[in-house]
Amino acid sequence: MTTGLDTARQPAAGSPFGFGDERAWRDWRARKLGRSPAGVADLVVEVADPLALTPAEREAIARRCRDANMAIYATRPRGDPKVLARELGAQLGLRRLDRNWLADDDGFSRSEVSGEAGRGEYIPYTDRPIRWHTDGYYHTPERTIRAMVLHCAAPAAQGGENALMDPEIAYLALRDEDPAHVRSLMRDDAMTIPERRDEQGVARPARPGPVFSIDARTGHLHLRYTARTRSIEWNADAGVRAAVAAFERLLATPSPDILRARLDAGMGIVCNNVLHDRSAFVDDPERPRLVLRARYHDRVDPPSDPR
Repeated sequence: MTTGLDTARQPAAGSPFGFGDERAWRDWRARKLGRSPAGVADLVVEVADPLALTPAEREAIARRCRDANMAIYATRPRGDPKVLARELGAQLGLRRLDRNWLADDDGFSRSEVSGEAGRGEYIPYTDRPIRWHTDGYYHTPERTIRAMVLHCAAPAAQGGENALMDPEIAYLALRDEDPAHVRSLMRDDAMTIPERRDEQGVARPARPGPVFSIDARTGHLHLRYTARTRSIEWNADAGVRAAVAAFERLLATPSPDILRARLDAGMGIVCNNVLHDRSAFVDDPERPRLVLRARYHDRVDPPSDPR
């Protein structure tokens, strides 16, 4: 089956993510494993002024995103946290915000416990755990989420930890187990998000697509995944089902490749849409947890002179 998704094309000749050049794959695999962080501390970059990153700070964040697709910045809380997160992202090449229907007018989403109609029934706006996923897995290819910033304005009293995994490491592990797994997950019809209906009718049509694909715009590996069991339809093919089971085992097995971080106020994650989850949390009634989320159509790629 072919869906015509231009962001889901198969790997080009010579790509390490294809199957026609074993040397390219082996060389990339060795480099990837050699650059992967040993622990979450390796991701952290101390930032003096997030509104004016030094060249060294900008390069430190970008290098971690090149090596592991993610970095954690740590700075002193100051001013408007939305301005801080937006300006920091802009200095890393993140400018094209995805304005989803539950976001504020400026494109930022406030991840907090909400009783507001239309938000409170969605898990990100509760204190419940969120399962493994990448953001925007229900979007069209034209709205591919390539990067995001999660900025902590106020932590929970307890819990609210994120687990993080580099999608390239997930691909590597699944291919090492059985190359058929990644072949199956590259099918254009591997995973379908069913249509969403509201009182007006179909609010969002069904979205079939691959799990692993090559981004036609950037040439990078892209992952579209959710571990949720509701509002998700996996292809009935035996190979796809075996690959999904292998993916689930990978994410459920303790591993040095799964990094865990609990953000304090002033800290944030900037990443190329990595796999992540969130544990349940308990709020301080006087200062509830607030994490700001900005999702971008760009990848982290700092320009030579962002200012």
